[in-house]
Amino acid sequence: MKEIILINISGDDRAGVTSSITSILASHGVNILDVGQAVIHDTLSLGLLIEVPDSAESSPVLKDILFRTHELGFQVRFSPVSAESYDHWVSGQGKPRHILTLLARKLTADHLARVTAIIADYGLNIDRIDRLSGRVPLDGVSQQSKASVEMSVRGALEDTATFRKCIMQLASELDIDIAYQEDSMYRRTRRLVAFDMDSTLIEAEVIDELAAAAGVGEQVATITEQAMRGEIEFAESFRRRVALLKGLDASVLESIAHELRLTEGAERLVSTLKQLGYKTAILSGGFTYFGEFLQRKLGIDYVYANELSIVDGRVTGEVTGRIVDGARKAELLQELADREGINLEQVIAVGDGANDLPMLSIAGLGIAFRAKPIVRENANQSISTLGLDGILYLLGISDRHTQAD
Repeated sequence: MKEIILINISGDDRAGVTSSITSILASHGVNILDVGQAVIHDTLSLGLLIEVPDSAESSPVLKDILFRTHELGFQVRFSPVSAESYDHWVSGQGKPRHILTLLARKLTADHLARVTAIIADYGLNIDRIDRLSGRVPLDGVSQQSKASVEMSVRGALEDTATFRKCIMQLASELDIDIAYQEDSMYRRTRRLVAFDMDSTLIEAEVIDELAAAAGVGEQVATITEQAMRGEIEFAESFRRRVALLKGLDASVLESIAHELRLTEGAERLVSTLKQLGYKTAILSGGFTYFGEFLQRKLGIDYVYANELSIVDGRVTGEVTGRIVDGARKAELLQELADREGINLEQVIAVGDGANDLPMLSIAGLGIAFRAKPIVRENANQSISTLGLDGILYLLGISDRHTQAD
C-alpha cells in the first residue's frame, strides 16, 4: 500500500539543501505530490508531500532524510497523511481564489490579525502570504516608507459585495489600504494603464494654478471642489472655470508646467510599467499642454485632454473640440483598448475625482487614488496611504523585482 508522508524541514538557509533532500527522495523512486519553500530572515522552511510507491518502504527513505538533515544541522518532522485526508485536500482544487493586498507605511500584528479574522469569518483559507515591499529598517518609519503583503486566499464567497464592504470598513478603521481582487488570468495579463492627470500624476490642479496667475483663484477653486465632489456636472463647471481665465498671458503655461510636482511614486511606477511592456495613457479633464509636457517627461504613450484656445498670446477663455469629461474618458479608454487589441479586463484606470468614475468602473482594475470620498466609495480599489507606485503591489510586483531586496 502506498504511503503518503508530509516532510517539514527547517534551519539556517544555505545553498544546496533542497537539491540534497530531493536527490535522496529520487534515489528511492519517491513521487512529489506537493512542495513549498520559503526563506524568512535567512531561515529556510521546506515542505514536501511525498508518495512512497508500493515497491518501496518508507523506513529507509525517512532514515536517509533524518541522517542528512542531522548532518546539515536542520530540524525535520515527518507526518503521515491518510488517503482520506489527501482526497479531501485534492477536492479543494478548483475552488475560487482571491488576492488580498495590504498597503501601509507600516504594517503591524494588529493589521494582520484583524484582516485574517475577517478571512476566517467568511470561511476562506489562506494558502500563502508574501511580503511585496522591501526589507524594513529598524530606524523607524519615514514618510516614504512602504509596507505591503499579499495574501492568496481560497474558497467560495456567497456574498462578495458584503465581504468587500467589510474589508473596506476595516481599512478605514486601521488607516491602511486593503485591495481585494479575484485571482483571475487577467490579473497577470494587464497591458494598459490610464491615468487622470491633476491630483493623480501631479500633486496640483493645473486650472487652479492658472487661476491663481490670472487673479481668479478663489472663484475657480470653489467651482473645482464642487465638480470633484460631483455636485456640479463636469463639463459645465469646466466651461465656467476656463471662462474666468480669459486674457491670461500664454507664457504663464510654460512656467507653471516646469513647477509641477509629480506625485510620489509616479516616475518609478511609469518607468517600471514601461520596462514590463505596458502601454500608458493620460486621460485628463485638464489641458493638453500640460499632458504633453508630462508625456515628454515620463514617456507616456497616449495623451487625451482639453485644448486651451490661445489667440495672439492670450487665453481666450474657451477650449477647442469636445470636452474630456467622465463619459469621454470612458469612451477613450475603450478606444485605446481596441487600438491595443486587448480586453477591458486587461486595462487599469487610475483617478481621484468624480469625473474619473466612468473609466474606473469599466476598467478591469479601477483604482481611486487619494480620492474624494464619493470616488473611494464607488471604486473597486482605493490607495490612500502610499504613492502611485503602490499600484505595483496590486499587480503582484514586489520590490525585489524592481530593486535590490
